Amino acid sequence: MSVTSARADMRPSRWRAGLGRLTAGAALLTAVALLPWLSGNDPALTVLRARSADQDPTPTQLAAVREQLGLDEGPLAHLAHWLGGLTQGDAGTSWVSGEPVLPQVTSAFAVSFTLMLGALAVTIAVAALVTARTLYMGSRHRLPGGTGATGAAVLAALPKFLLASILATVFGVWLGWFPSSGWEGPSSMMLPALALGVPSGAMLGGLLDQSLPAAFHEPWARTWRAYGFAPGHITRHALRRTLAGVLPQLLPTVVALVGGAVAVEKIFNIPGLGRLALDAAIAQDFPPLQTTTLALVVLGIAAGLLIQALRRALLGPALRDGALPALHIPAHRSGRSTRWVAALCAVVLLTVIVAGLLRDPLQVDTAARLLPPSTAHPLGTDSLGRDLLARLGHGAMRTVGVALAVTSVCTVTGLLLGMAAQVGAGLTEVVSTLPAVLAALLTTAVTGPSAWSAACAVCLVGWTPYAAQAAALFEQERASSHMLASVSFGADRAYLIRHHLLPAVLSPVLRNALLRLPTTVLVLASLGFLGLGEQPPTAEWGRLLSENQPYVELAPWTVIGPAGVLALLSVLAVSSTALAPTRSRRRRAAKR
Repeated sequence: MSVTSARADMRPSRWRAGLGRLTAGAALLTAVALLPWLSGNDPALTVLRARSADQDPTPTQLAAVREQLGLDEGPLAHLAHWLGGLTQGDAGTSWVSGEPVLPQVTSAFAVSFTLMLGALAVTIAVAALVTARTLYMGSRHRLPGGTGATGAAVLAALPKFLLASILATVFGVWLGWFPSSGWEGPSSMMLPALALGVPSGAMLGGLLDQSLPAAFHEPWARTWRAYGFAPGHITRHALRRTLAGVLPQLLPTVVALVGGAVAVEKIFNIPGLGRLALDAAIAQDFPPLQTTTLALVVLGIAAGLLIQALRRALLGPALRDGALPALHIPAHRSGRSTRWVAALCAVVLLTVIVAGLLRDPLQVDTAARLLPPSTAHPLGTDSLGRDLLARLGHGAMRTVGVALAVTSVCTVTGLLLGMAAQVGAGLTEVVSTLPAVLAALLTTAVTGPSAWSAACAVCLVGWTPYAAQAAALFEQERASSHMLASVSFGADRAYLIRHHLLPAVLSPVLRNALLRLPTTVLVLASLGFLGLGEQPPTAEWGRLLSENQPYVELAPWTVIGPAGVLALLSVLAVSSTALAPTRSRRRRAAKR
């Protein structure tokens, strides 16, 4: 392999990426078109019930609906007819309401896009707060061994639908500062934007906070400090160096703020795109569902192209010329406080689990409904009088086990597709537009609602953050000078992957996976909240959050316990990444 061919490999073929986008988009639209038939239910029956709530329709009524909608022609004929109408600016009419689809989707998209901009502003502000300490200390060469990732982990573990309920109760109902329901103007955007933006900002800020120390310890930073450059100047260039690796995480975040905020939209009664897609999918209303999916696909592709252009602008000619220095986290020893935090979280979690396993999670006592914490019930009881400590303990293995399995599958899939950048670029952009709710509808249509159908749904879409991150890091590593030096000495592709690419990419992706582990639990909880995941009476942490969410004002202890163990799990995961040996630490240990 020559240096010239290596540089050519750095640039994924545009036509292959475009073909991947087209293929993935067509497959997604076809799968959505098949949704009514995959479920095994008669689409005419579902549409008729959605129209008139008739619980016992006659065969004559069903035949009339089939003839009116042309259901006997099958889903592919409907898909072709819908695509033909799009070329003339006609997205069809709703099967349920009979109204034109395009105005509905346009209005819902405008609401969701506005909400996305507000949530994105909150995301950037929270990420800036999370990284402020590292930026200040790093630019002055006073950065300690650890970073302030614990606070980011706690914020990232906040369930968005639970945070939305708390914000609506406190600031909407109690204080009356903002509307608690509806979409009436800018004031209606504040609370849902906070509910969506705070966890997302903590997630992105945590990833950026983990990457910044490597930039501040690069040779150029030491040289600039020695020559007396202002700390603000060094900070800007360190951000420019590290943002390129974190920017791809914005793609699934942006799309999730538009199409994946269904639970938040339901709580605040917001007529957004995600809620429109969910309602259309439940009613098997094909035209608005297809149009909504197409809008999300177009948005995802546009966001992906924009983020890719921003990355290339940040990295500059060094990416093209193969002159990027490799980013490696400095070989600091983990602080004693980090070890204590990790040990404390592990002990508390084990104590809660063991104590809960000794109790009966299914015992119902209607005389003990919504009791506060006491000696008999250390974490209180739920709306049926069941002991919350028992339910937390018995749900631990199922919750953590499913989340670990889903995260592992998503991480491996993301790494493999990230390595195949020419094929995976377009696929990642399109699949990241598919909300987990819609993926869950596709899987539950075949398997029915269950924990494993929800897990499969998350696996279908959950690999995109890892693929986007891996592709960006692979591209940067291929453009590094030591990579080209290895090529010039005759290293083959297998050697480069084993000794350069995987060691540089694996650690950041694994840290991302551990940071997102509680988020995976929350996504599964959101599906349960919408009736698409774990079904009662299973004692699963996300299920506990969703079923106790209506009582957050009357009995806040019913959600404090599940939210607390999720926060502990998140802090434990982040602390474990700080204690795990990085690439530079392993090299230093090897030299010794």
